[in-house]
Amino acid sequence: MSPDNPDPERHVDDADRPAAPPPSGAAPTGSESAVPPPAVPPPGFGPGEGPASTAYRSELELTLDEPRRPLRTVATVLGVVLALAVLGGGLGLLWAVLAPDTPVLKTAEGAIYAEPQPEQPIAADGWFSLLGLAFGVLAALALWFLLRRQRGPVGLLGVVLGTLAAAPVAWQVGRRVGLATFDRLLDTAPAGQAFTKPADLRAGGIDWLFGVLPVPHGNLLLPAFGAAVTYTLLAGWSRWPGLRPEPDPTALSWVSAGTPAPTAAPEPPAPGAAEPPRG
Repeated sequence: MSPDNPDPERHVDDADRPAAPPPSGAAPTGSESAVPPPAVPPPGFGPGEGPASTAYRSELELTLDEPRRPLRTVATVLGVVLALAVLGGGLGLLWAVLAPDTPVLKTAEGAIYAEPQPEQPIAADGWFSLLGLAFGVLAALALWFLLRRQRGPVGLLGVVLGTLAAAPVAWQVGRRVGLATFDRLLDTAPAGQAFTKPADLRAGGIDWLFGVLPVPHGNLLLPAFGAAVTYTLLAGWSRWPGLRPEPDPTALSWVSAGTPAPTAAPEPPAPGAAEPPRG
């Protein structure tokens, strides 16, 4: 070995030929240890691809933020309206049970109140108002938690229209409980006989716009009012800007927490250090 030929296995005339790789298990020389090992791409990072976590996050965000199709939106609103209208029948039955009947007397001209100023009609209106408000609040809460993908204008429209449809249904179902018996007694009972009239509304009803479009008024609007206020408050207090649960960026990673870190390259020897012996 000489200064001009430090490698005994390499000929002086072959200066341009790269040196042979060291045998397996041999310690790297100073010049070899200074060269860092080739970078190994992480799993899921191939030609023309990004990191797996980024691709997964992009796909998940696209799934959550995909535009709603018009037909799906219309079907959702109609389904909510139909479901709440059916539940309005149960609301009417509950109102008929809680609201008191009004005592009346049969006369030659028809039925009159048995008392000069009865409180039962006022109680019937009060019960309907309280039950309607509670129904609207519960409907908004149920729609908010069950239909998370439709939170926003679609959900608000569905719950308002649904409670607007449920209120007249509840009124008509409730007032017809015992109405057949009242009509029969009104026709057949002798003058002076006392009986009761089923609950009905005096502070609410339906007007027909142009004779075609029904427009509810009075306490028939209270279920929709309670639903709109509750849904708006839930949207205002939501911690997500899009009103829907968003993925946690820190949790979207394909790399397990227990994966060991890659081994660092050996540090180059200090200046002036003795060259290790060669075999």
